[in-house]
Amino acid sequence: MPDSPAVLRELSLPQRYVVLTAAILGWLFAGLEIALFPLIHDSAMASLNMNAEHVPQWFAWYQAAFLFGAASGGWVFGWLGDRLGRTQSLALSVLCYSLLTGACYFANTPLELLVLRFLACHGIGGAWPNTVALVAEAWPDASRPFLAGLLGTAANIGQVLMGVIGLNFDVTADSWRWTLLVGAAPVFVGLWCLGGVPESVRWLTARAKPNADNSGPLRELFGPAFRGRVMIGTLLAAIPVIGTAANAQWVVQWKAHVTAQAAMQKSTEASPQKSTKKAKPDPKAKAKTMVSRSSGAVFGSLLGGVLAMFARRMTYFVVSLLSLLVSTYIFGVLNPLHPYYDYAVFGLGFVGTIYFGWLPLYLPELFPTRVRATGTGISFNTGRVFAGFVALGTGGLATLLGSNYAKIGLYTGTIYALGMLVILYAPRTDGKGLKE
Repeated sequence: MPDSPAVLRELSLPQRYVVLTAAILGWLFAGLEIALFPLIHDSAMASLNMNAEHVPQWFAWYQAAFLFGAASGGWVFGWLGDRLGRTQSLALSVLCYSLLTGACYFANTPLELLVLRFLACHGIGGAWPNTVALVAEAWPDASRPFLAGLLGTAANIGQVLMGVIGLNFDVTADSWRWTLLVGAAPVFVGLWCLGGVPESVRWLTARAKPNADNSGPLRELFGPAFRGRVMIGTLLAAIPVIGTAANAQWVVQWKAHVTAQAAMQKSTEASPQKSTKKAKPDPKAKAKTMVSRSSGAVFGSLLGGVLAMFARRMTYFVVSLLSLLVSTYIFGVLNPLHPYYDYAVFGLGFVGTIYFGWLPLYLPELFPTRVRATGTGISFNTGRVFAGFVALGTGGLATLLGSNYAKIGLYTGTIYALGMLVILYAPRTDGKGLKE
């Protein structure tokens, strides 16, 4: 039986820091998992005997597997967060993405790797709503803008970490599986969350109160009171998720493609008699671009919650405009061999991820405690479904355009213009705090 609301006490300050640490670690390692496959994709495909002309298409499929898996996981683990509790569901999410990433080590074909990646990404999607709900409910309203940015930053620190690993250790066709063991390491964080992290007092209090219509979180969210908020939250989350998966991620693949072509041309000019038609990507160059984008994202996501504190809707509008301009500059003016390329990629990482500090602040404000994890999970991760279909489309576009990454980037970058329109219809939540 749940404790009576009368005997429940707020978390102590040390307990709040334990909660914050668990949330940051859970989402940080989720960021590492997100960056893992873009880093190892070319090497893994070469090792598994994939024809070079099919590599861009398979990259799109892996992106779609991540997005669809994370979307499904966000629904499932978000629902569990409102049923079992935030900490237990966070623990299960971390165990899911850790153990199944480790299982990828044994994959022998691209398809086996794709299926395991899809399953592992359920944990990535499930980590987000539970970390957001857990932190939002543990700390007072005055702390939430900074902590929202801090959560967004955590995932990007994980991506930087994966890029730094790629810079310092070879990720080649002969040596790439070891990275999957790195991805399995957070299993210890999941085990700690199972028994060492206190539960949300707000959730325990809400669970002790009978719901007036005795409906579950899904039925209530899609009822007349909240379905409009679910729809607008989904659209607001879809814009940056699509921007990241179908636009920003291609800067890394474009760098790998162009540096491989340049290396092949240089080799041919030096030894025409030994020329080869197979271009080998430079893993260090790819890792450098990944670090540039993710480093910008660290600062951008940290700033997102703070900026949103002053004006939620205006912040989203301006960020969408800036993301559109920077993306257009990269794909329309520069190329990966340009000396300013990685600096511009840093800029795209910066402005394009302010969203991910904004969303952990705004989305929890749309829903009351009893359905908060489910509501934020559905809103954020249903956006991944849209992004998954866009990612599949960009794979076909890559084939159609003959791997013309510049045009792919120009087309997909227009998603940010849609964000400028959608935010005009979002509810105002400034100064209202969390709903009970």
